[in-house]
Amino acid sequence: MFLYPRSKDRPFHLGRFPLETLPRDDGVADRESRLPPRRAAAFDPADDTLSRAAHKYREIFAQFVDGQPARAKAPVPDDLDRRTVDIKGSAYFLDASAVGICRIPANAWLEGTGRPAHGFAIVAMVEHPRLPEIGNLAHDWTRPAVDATMAMRTAEIAACLAEHIRHMGFAARAHIAGNTLVDAERLAVLAGIAVRRGATIENPYFGDKFALAVVSTDYEMAPDRPLRADALNARGLAYWWGVNGAQSGRERNRRARRATHLSAYPMEQVKRIDRPTTLILDDEVPRVPKRAAFFQRALHGDLGDKAKKERTRFSFKTPFSFGLLQLIRAMVRFQDGAVAAAGPGGPGDPEANARAIKSLSYFLGADLTGICEIPRYAWFSHKEDGTAIAPYHRYAVVMLIDQGYETMEGSSGDDWISGAQSMRAYLRGAEIAGVMAEFLRARGFPARPQTNADSDVLQIPLILWAGLGELSRIGELVLNPFVGPRFKSVVLTTDMPLAIDKPIDFGLQTFCNLCLKCARECPCDAIPFGDKTMFNGYEIWKPDVERCTRYRVTNPKGSACGRCMKTCPINKVVDADGALLTRIGSWLGINAMWLKPPLGPVAARIDDWLGNGRLNPAKKWWLDHEIVDGVAVAPRGVNRRDLDPGRKIDPAAQKMAYYHASMMPPPDDPGPMPVDRKAAMAAAQLLETPDEARRRAASGGPVPAHYIPTPPAGTKPGAAPAAASPYK
Repeated sequence: MFLYPRSKDRPFHLGRFPLETLPRDDGVADRESRLPPRRAAAFDPADDTLSRAAHKYREIFAQFVDGQPARAKAPVPDDLDRRTVDIKGSAYFLDASAVGICRIPANAWLEGTGRPAHGFAIVAMVEHPRLPEIGNLAHDWTRPAVDATMAMRTAEIAACLAEHIRHMGFAARAHIAGNTLVDAERLAVLAGIAVRRGATIENPYFGDKFALAVVSTDYEMAPDRPLRADALNARGLAYWWGVNGAQSGRERNRRARRATHLSAYPMEQVKRIDRPTTLILDDEVPRVPKRAAFFQRALHGDLGDKAKKERTRFSFKTPFSFGLLQLIRAMVRFQDGAVAAAGPGGPGDPEANARAIKSLSYFLGADLTGICEIPRYAWFSHKEDGTAIAPYHRYAVVMLIDQGYETMEGSSGDDWISGAQSMRAYLRGAEIAGVMAEFLRARGFPARPQTNADSDVLQIPLILWAGLGELSRIGELVLNPFVGPRFKSVVLTTDMPLAIDKPIDFGLQTFCNLCLKCARECPCDAIPFGDKTMFNGYEIWKPDVERCTRYRVTNPKGSACGRCMKTCPINKVVDADGALLTRIGSWLGINAMWLKPPLGPVAARIDDWLGNGRLNPAKKWWLDHEIVDGVAVAPRGVNRRDLDPGRKIDPAAQKMAYYHASMMPPPDDPGPMPVDRKAAMAAAQLLETPDEARRRAASGGPVPAHYIPTPPAGTKPGAAPAAASPYK
């Protein structure tokens, strides 16, 4: 407890609640078998603005309730318990509150419906979120919409699980509100996650405040046993303390006491400042085209044929991540929409609007939210096809989605779950921002979700300006003081008047200057060991993005890469259940920043000594599969890296490539335009130090020529169309 979180040895597939400690009663199955089958009940969501928005996204996910399995079965283990670990882990990774598995009795099929040849049910339960406080605008927005939003969330989870199983070659059907063949309540009782009390069912930890979805399948797993009636008396001292490393009642109470416009983390304690802690020469930062992003360059063939081919599958080449991709793709065409006439209430008070928008984001599942005005340079200059982008909204609501500490604990950071960690966060972010945009447009405010699949803005500068983190040694990555680099972002742009947040300072520039752990552990040596430099108007530890992209795209023993996130000392659990040493260190890091210079190097060594960043076998829940030609097969290998504390590199010997704005491809040229790595390494001599840039700018010196982006090439007869995004 002092050195490690209480959950360190808790297998991930057991979930956040200690269901495994509850008494069981096999007689429940017999009693349930004597009940008559039920008829299908109508699903009639409320007709308020938020309910309609959530229902629209539930309908998007409903497209994936059924489908054909892959033409061949994956090499799954004969051990049914191990299969269960994978499936339950997948559901908990998707943020189900409770998951159980059971056989499907005849009377669990609804009357008058078809019965696929499925013998097993996976039952996922999602606890209702807290309603915002009375007086918060979001209270009235969300109160009538609980059922619709929970139907959407459970539909997302069930659709992803069904897709995962089908891509492993087994039959599976999701059963969601408004589209079900089964009695979800009966199956919840049989699967050991609910107890029947008369005409209703209850969960031992959150009563009747939940929603259900089911996946039926022919994939055989180890079933759970039903709960005994007295399991409803579960919230005793052991629950309060956090028995077996489960989330404690203390932590749940701590979160429940926080205002709903605040995150689970005390961001309000972090020092606020007027500008980000790294130098940004606002007038010199170029607007860049989407064509210049290195993942986009890989799609165009700029990094060669291998990278071009692998770019179409690198993050989604496992059955689970490929299933997530299908839902992400389906949401893209709904990002834009008509704006209704403004309502009678007018634009409202920016402070009240901001508080409500944050509460709404947390109600829908965001982990951290901040708001800023959008600087000029945060807009891409051109779309993928070369069409110019004119800035169109004033504000950005920036939301972070945690990629999951415990899953990252079980991973090397660049093995077969890495891509799914990204895809799950992108999916959840697109869902949250999409619903919020639908809601705001229906109330007369222009709004658009800016997602990983289709964004007109660069998200890193917005994360900085919205006060959610500082730029780190990892380079083009922001660290948050409570979740470190362990997140993906999504942005909602809008013209709704909003009070903005200020940037933060928690001493990260000093810490990252002294800590080299991410650079030391990078599998492709893409993170600099040296000092910060100026790049396209930013003070930054500039990574070798070509080298990083090539590794992530072509990684042969995993899906993408997040090893820098895995090994960062700030990748921690900072809550009532976290290690006491971590909580003390986090408090000191935020409230006693003067300690950072002497303690920075020591902190990194202590982090190594504690083994933070090592593989934790208790947390590995997923099966290792790779999709090849549409079939899930055993991969050729699995990255299982460990820490390398003794590795050192002379910064002067680290050959980094710098692709300045002047070396970008034209925004409207589909390419391929092969990168010139030799020229990019030579471009290091053009770099300024931050002090040199400050002096030049203060003296009125000209903007460096290499900050000027390559202009459009113009229409070229016979030019190929822009490379198609794999997300669309």
